[in-house]
Amino acid sequence: MKKKSKSSSDLEKSSKARVLALGSVMAFIIAISPYIFYLYESFPQEQTWDTLLFSFKTNYYSTLYVAAWNFMNKFVPLLLLIVWFFTCKHWWYHVILIPISMYIFQIVSSLNDDIEYIDEFEIYYIIPVMMVVIPIVYLIRLKLFDKVVHGIDLDKIDKELKEYEAKERDI
Repeated sequence: MKKKSKSSSDLEKSSKARVLALGSVMAFIIAISPYIFYLYESFPQEQTWDTLLFSFKTNYYSTLYVAAWNFMNKFVPLLLLIVWFFTCKHWWYHVILIPISMYIFQIVSSLNDDIEYIDEFEIYYIIPVMMVVIPIVYLIRLKLFDKVVHGIDLDKIDKELKEYEAKERDI
């Protein structure tokens, strides 16, 4: 018996340690987000960047500096929204997927040099995400509203209906 309680307490300690470590990583990411954003300042004011490992050229933007600035303006909010999504404990956290999808489409369009208009048509790509997320969140809200505000327990009602149907079949 003592071994079981010891192992369960060890599991609790390791679980708490994981939660603490994950929270520390999330706090660190949030704390360094301004530094991540300002990484664009390390890019050159030219259209081509030649290094020992690779050569990078932008055709759409006037300089790599502007391209990096545009990318960071979309990446840092996306990063913070993802942290918020995974750490949020509220019932409505699925709604955060909508701005996450918006920033993903904006990043893809800003990296694609062939697109003529950036940040103009992403809403049309987000509509399918909204069509899935909004009804799910609304249904969750309805269940919570019925249970908390009106005191209606849908599981209890279902159970009573099944008992009533069973009685009707027996008669």
